[in-house]
Formats: sequence, structure tokens, C-alpha cells
Amino acid sequence: MPLIKYQFKAGVVREGTAYTAEGGWYNSDKIRFRSGHPEKIGGWQKYSSNTFLGSARSLYNYAAASGTHYVGVGTNLKFYIADGVTYNDITPIRATTSAGDVTFSATNGDATLTVTDASNGSAQNDFVTFSGAASLGGLITADVLNQEYQIATIVSANSYTVEAKDTDGDTVTANSSDSGNGGSSVVGAYQISVGLDVYVSATGWGVGTWGAGGFGSASSLDDTNQLRLYSQDNFGDDLIFCPRAGGIYYWDQSSGVSTRAVAFSALGSASNTPTKCLQIMVSDIDRHIIAFGSNAIGASTLDPLLVRWSDQESAVDWTPTSTNSAGGVKISSGSEIVGALRTRQEILIWTDSGLHSMRFVGAPFIFSFNEVMSGVSMISPNACVNANGVVYFMDRGSFFMYSGRVSPLPCSVRNYIYGDINLGQAYKVFGVANIDFNEVMWFYPSSSSDEIDRYVIYNYIENVWSIGTMVRTAWIEAHLENNPIAAGKTGTGSNYLYNQESGHDDDGSAMTAYIESGDFDIQDGNNFMLISRVIPDIEFQNADSSDEMDVLIKGRDYPADSLTTLSTSSLTSSTQQAFVRCRSRQAALRFETSGSGYGWRLGYFRMDTRPDGRQ
Repeated sequence: MPLIKYQFKAGVVREGTAYTAEGGWYNSDKIRFRSGHPEKIGGWQKYSSNTFLGSARSLYNYAAASGTHYVGVGTNLKFYIADGVTYNDITPIRATTSAGDVTFSATNGDATLTVTDASNGSAQNDFVTFSGAASLGGLITADVLNQEYQIATIVSANSYTVEAKDTDGDTVTANSSDSGNGGSSVVGAYQISVGLDVYVSATGWGVGTWGAGGFGSASSLDDTNQLRLYSQDNFGDDLIFCPRAGGIYYWDQSSGVSTRAVAFSALGSASNTPTKCLQIMVSDIDRHIIAFGSNAIGASTLDPLLVRWSDQESAVDWTPTSTNSAGGVKISSGSEIVGALRTRQEILIWTDSGLHSMRFVGAPFIFSFNEVMSGVSMISPNACVNANGVVYFMDRGSFFMYSGRVSPLPCSVRNYIYGDINLGQAYKVFGVANIDFNEVMWFYPSSSSDEIDRYVIYNYIENVWSIGTMVRTAWIEAHLENNPIAAGKTGTGSNYLYNQESGHDDDGSAMTAYIESGDFDIQDGNNFMLISRVIPDIEFQNADSSDEMDVLIKGRDYPADSLTTLSTSSLTSSTQQAFVRCRSRQAALRFETSGSGYGWRLGYFRMDTRPDGRQ
């Protein structure tokens, strides 16, 4: 019987049916293409065994002049600065009470403490740290009270509850002796309010943290009642960051990782610093701090099209004068700035109706603004990525590239992605570059999920696409580190960062990876075909003699039939051939591994295939 070589074209194609993808690949998971051939992607390992609170949707890596590497981690609950493997909580303080403003009350046999503090402005899940408290008289000691708590419920505008715990985090139940109020020296330090872990597209019911506002009351969107998305950048050794639609904060590296960030307005000599903005950035050459979508000078409300910038080399001077370069411009089209990206010699700004270019031109105008293209936008503030001198971005219905002008990006899996994406949570979508493999990736939530559970990869050198599943909420190339760094998410509330492209496994566990071809046939399906032998061409990486790849031959007689597995062969690095017996009018090949500790790459497969009648 004749041997037929099967050379499938690189890239996954999902723009038609499995039958129209004949000669190519139709489905994949944990696969990339390199030099035209599919291979298993790299695995991942925990960046640190330490955990952090909340879903991290912003990561930023930089090095101080001392050589210390930092990673800024912005979650919906906290903001951390990581130096090494420790996550240091630098979440800013929004308000600190006077001594005695805070009092406690406890009930015998209950761990719930009611905290009274007039007009404290808190919402459920906010964090507060108490100090200066005395014992309530029994088991609720000073050590129990004087620590950080997360607010459990909002009782009224003047009171809320927390659950008493000891310094190990174990619940403490009050006894009959706990009748005091904590004394006259209690101080409460309230951290900036937490944000949501879901996207809300409008005001009204469902907007805001639980317990904020009256039943069904409308709320204007701001950083406390919307999906928490941070933007961050370094200003020299220091870090600046901003929750979308919230305040701008400054962390002074020289003060150490135990010092919290502070609001720009609290910095010495602060002059008309923005109090709210959608995104913050430092320009590359001229070193202005730029606020995209900011409040105007003298105003408290956010103008979503206003771009403001500080004086050159200054974080605190935002007042335009004849002797400095601070200023501002309102974008002329659209209703909101979606996102901005720093590129070579320009900054790209996406509004909800077009793309604009911002370039440094010097005095007297400082920056020039030009519309690049109208009618395009981004699906989310983080859906753009700069790779190899080209900007790639994802809109609500297609992919685009920018290299001086905007061009649609042909995509062989476009219908697959946009036919099964949760557009209600589209603001969670983010794009990343994986330069070592000539790839850009977008992570997005499928239609059945409120959280990111899928990805799509585009290899911009080979112009091919692949798809797969993975739960990630943020990712950075992390050029200062050995591997890209990504944020995962667990259901327990304690989450991790991961070193990506490290090893072959899912953090020490086996990782399933597969690729499946489109359907193929003989003589346009005029005959059934008989497959009797498979000769593999697999390159195993770091595998031992027992590590296997399963090759599944699937078949169906008509395109409307479901694929049925006809044969499964387990192949090792020493397998020369596998004998099978499969009969079908159409067939597809699936290559899959679920073992640990090894990778693989496919070459060309040969099979004994012959016509086997017309019945």
C-alpha cells in the first residue's frame, strides 16, 4: 500500500468548516507554530510561593538605579510592589481619623465587631488599619484590634462591621467581659476604596461595591464602582500608578517598600495635579507625565477626552505658565479615551471612535495631535501591543496593525473568536508581546465565562494564528527578568504570579496540549479510505523513553456527522510505526500529550492510505 506524506499548512483556520480546512489545522490548545511546524508552548512556574489579594490586571517591571528590580502589581483590592519574591502592600491611604473618632462594640459569643466612625465613606470589602486601641476588656485585646481589617458589611454611613481575628488570622469570639469601646486613642487609616472584579457598562443597578448607595440608585462611574484597571509607569526610580477613573499616586523608592504610595496632590509643591484620570504615562524622550482623560484645572469631574501633561522632568507642576512646558489638549473626536500606548517617537491614543497620534514637538505647543484614522477603536484599554516596531490592536470586531498607517490584520480564526466572546466583560481583554517567539497574544473571556479563559496567538513573522485556553489576568514581557511574568487567578482569593515559558508543565503538574487537523479525504470523498499504518515524525524535548504522544485518527462519512475516534496510538521517541485499521470517508488527525516534564514538535506524518470502496 502507498505511503502518503501529510504536510499540513501552518496556522489554525476556523473561518469555515473542518472540511474547508483540509490541508491545514482546525483546532489547538497550548500550541504555537515555529518555522511552519506546531510545537507545545512553554510551561510556567510560580514567580513566588507568596500570594496576593485580588485579581491582578496590571503588572509593570522596572529597575532602579541601584539595580533593584521591582514589579508593580495592581489588583482590584490592593496595590503591591514586589522586590524579589515578597509582595509589599503600598496601597495608598485615602483618609486617617483623629484619635478617638473610632469606637468598637462587641456581642458576647460573636466574632462580629461593630465599628462606629461618623461619615467614614467606606464600602464593603474596603481595608482599614486600626492603631492606638485598648482592650475591650476580655478576649478582644489590643493586639486583636490594632491591625488591618477588611470591612465585612456596611451598617450605615457611620458604622460598619469587621470579623475579629488574632494576629495569625484565626477568628476571635468576644466574651461577656468585652464591654469597652477601644479607648479614646483609636485611629483608623482607610485605604483607597477597592474596585470591582467585573465590568459594568452603565450606571444604575449593579454599579458600585455592595452596600454603596440606596437600593437601585444610580451612580456615576468612577474607580470605585468599575472594573479595577491600573496603569503604571516609572518616573526615574519611583513608581506612579492610577486606577482607571481614579486618582494618581506616587511611590518614592528611596523611602523603601514599607512606605505606602501617596496622592500626587500630597506631594511637596504640588500645583494643580490631576485628581482623576483614565490612564497615566511618562513620555519616553522628554519625560513629561501625561494624564489621559483627566479633570481640568479647577474642576473635580473627569473629562474623558482631556489630555494633560506636567512640566518637563516634574511630577508636581501641572500649572501651565510661560516659563514651563505643562499643558493640555482636548481630543477632538469621540466621547472617551479608551487607551494609549507609547511607541517609538509617538504616543497612540484610541478613543471610542478613532485613533490619534501624539508627538513631542517642543515649545510653544509641546505636543502635536493628529487623527490617524476614524472608525476604529479598541475592545479594551489594554488590547494593544507594540512588537518589532509594529503596533497590533484588537477592536470589537477585528484585528488591526499600525506601522505609520492602520491596516486590517487578516485573521484565520476571527469568526471563531468573535463568535464566542463575552463582550459584556470585554474590558478585561489584554494584549501582550512574546518577542522571543515572534508572537503577540490576546487573552479574552469566552461567551460562557465572566473571566478570561482563552487566548489567541499571532506569529507576525510567519503570519499564522493559533488558539487555546488559559486563565490569565495580566502579562508583561519583563525584559529585566529571565521569563515573561503573568498573573493567574484562583477561586480562593489568594492569587499568584507565574514565570511563563519556563519548563514544560503547569506549575509542576501535567499540561495537556493538542493540535487537530482539518478533515481530509481521497478523490474528493468519492471513496471510503482505509488507513492501516502511521509513520510518525516527532521531536521530543527533555523526554525519557516512556513519555508518549497520543495520535488519534478520527473519522466521519459526511460533513454533518460528528467526528468519531477510530484509532488511538501511543507513540514514544523510539516508535518507528504504528499499525491501525481505520475506515472512513473523511478523517482528521489529533496529536495530544498530557504527560509532564517534556515538550515536543511535529514534523511530517506518513500514512498507508488507500481507497476502500464506495459504500
